[in-house]
Amino acid sequence: MKRKVLMCVLGAALAVCSLPAQTVDLHTHIIIPEYTEVLKAHGAELEETFPLSTWDAGRHIAFMDRAGIRTAVLTMPAPQPYYGDTEESARCIRRVNEASAAVKRQYPGRFRFCASLPLPDVDAAIREAVYALDTLGADGVKLATNSRGQYLGAAELDPLMEVLNERHALVIIHPHRPTPCSGEIIAATPLAMYEYPAETTRAVVNMLVRNVPVRYPNLKVVVPHCGSFLALALPRMKSILPAMVNQGYMQPIDWEDNLSHLYFDLAGSPTGEVLHSLLTITTPDHILYGSDYPYLPDAVLQANLQRLKQTLAADRELAAYAELFLWKNAERLFVRSAGSGSTPTE
Repeated sequence: MKRKVLMCVLGAALAVCSLPAQTVDLHTHIIIPEYTEVLKAHGAELEETFPLSTWDAGRHIAFMDRAGIRTAVLTMPAPQPYYGDTEESARCIRRVNEASAAVKRQYPGRFRFCASLPLPDVDAAIREAVYALDTLGADGVKLATNSRGQYLGAAELDPLMEVLNERHALVIIHPHRPTPCSGEIIAATPLAMYEYPAETTRAVVNMLVRNVPVRYPNLKVVVPHCGSFLALALPRMKSILPAMVNQGYMQPIDWEDNLSHLYFDLAGSPTGEVLHSLLTITTPDHILYGSDYPYLPDAVLQANLQRLKQTLAADRELAAYAELFLWKNAERLFVRSAGSGSTPTE
C-alpha cells in the first residue's frame, strides 16, 4: 500500500514538473520611465522603503520563457503617483495604461494588463476606468489598498465600484504604504517584509465588513500574496462578530457570499502549510499563480516557481490542483471577465 501511494506521488511530481510552458502569472509589474520621473520629481523614489526595479518587455519575456510562463498580467507598482495634483497623477497613470496596452498588442498572448486609476480623485478614476476598459482593452483594474489614506471599502469609492460592477471587472489589489504608519517600524523593517501583508489584510477586511463584494457581485477581486493574513484573521472575526452586532458596533457580514468573490494569487513562494491554510477560506478554483516580477532576481523567481510545482506534486491533495493554480483558474477568470464586459476598441 505504501509503495502504491509513493508511486502515485512520484507520478504526480513528474507530471507537474513537466508541464508545458502554459503557466499564467497574475502578479507582475510594468515600470516605465514616465512613472519613475514623477516619483523622482517629488523625491518619492523610496516612498515604499525599497528601490523601484527596472522593467523591459524583452527581459520579461526572456524570464517567462526560461520559467515556463506563457502569459503575464502587468500592473503598475506602488506607490500611487499622487502628490496633490490630480492632473499630474492622471497624466502619469494614463501613460502607464497606454504603455501597457501597447505591450499587450505588441506581444499577443504573452501579456495582459490591469489598468491603474488616479485615485484618490474618484471622478478622475471613473473616467480612466471607462477609457481603459472600453477603449484600451484593459483586462481589469489594479487598485491600491489605500490611495493617500482612502482605503478600499470607503463609501466614497462606491460610484467607482458601480462602474466596475457594470463592466464585470476583474480587480487586482496591491498593497501600498499604509496610512498612517510607524516610521520607526518601517525604518527597521521594509514594507515588503511585514506591512504589505498586514496592509492587504486591513484593506480586504474593510471591504468585507462593508459587504463590498456582496453589494457589487459582478466584481472578481484578486487578493495578493497568498491571501496575506486573512486565513488567520477570519476565524477570529467570525467568532467576535455576533457580539459586536448584538451590541450595535457592527453590521452583519455575509461571509460566504463575500468570500465567493475573492481570488488569491500565490506571490511570495508559499509552503504547503500556507496553501492548506488558504484552502480553509477559499476553494481550489480561486487560487492563481503570481511571481511579483521584477522585484526579485530572475533566478530566484524561477526557483520559486519550480519549488511551488514541487510542493504541489509532493502533496496528494494539492497535486490534484496543480493545473488549476498554475493556469486553468486564470484562463477561466479572464474568459468570464471578457465575456461579460464591454468590447475594447483597438
